[in-house]
Amino acid sequence: MGLRPGRCYRDKDGKPYTRVSERRPRKSYIKGVPAIKTRDFENGDLKNKDDYEVELKLAVDEEVQVRHNAIEAARLNANKYLKDNLGEKNYFLKLLVYPHHVLRENPLATGAGADRFQEGMTQAFGNPIGRAARMDKGQDFMVVKVPDGELDVAKEALRRAKHKLPSSCSIKGIEKYQ
Repeated sequence: MGLRPGRCYRDKDGKPYTRVSERRPRKSYIKGVPAIKTRDFENGDLKNKDDYEVELKLAVDEEVQVRHNAIEAARLNANKYLKDNLGEKNYFLKLLVYPHHVLRENPLATGAGADRFQEGMTQAFGNPIGRAARMDKGQDFMVVKVPDGELDVAKEALRRAKHKLPSSCSIKGIEKYQ
């Protein structure tokens, strides 16, 4: 079975669940936390990241949980567009969120004889199926720094990235240095 749709996990309900017990880890409900898909949180020219004149930020417009596979999809989309249009070392892209929250699922069986295989909602804590970043309204998700004159390329990269997120987003923070 594949992943459940993102709409099942986008709402920020309840408290975050982020860790297993440190004092008695064998007594923890969650036995293993899935690895996150995102490996690179910074892309482009890492040595000269402060030398760019234009900085754009992508911010979410509502409270939302963003799954780790959506974070990676947005990063890949923006990074590929920037790399193809500006070159390997002519931009800086950084993700500003980290997926700490552990998502859980209590799968319920359906069909004939399903009542013999499961307990229903008895001890329905759920098994870990992924991770998510919990974001507040107006929180920055991603930042792009480009040279002067490449503003349109950076805007298009962020526009492509925001289509991968479960919330409406806005591009903000056009700043000129020097």
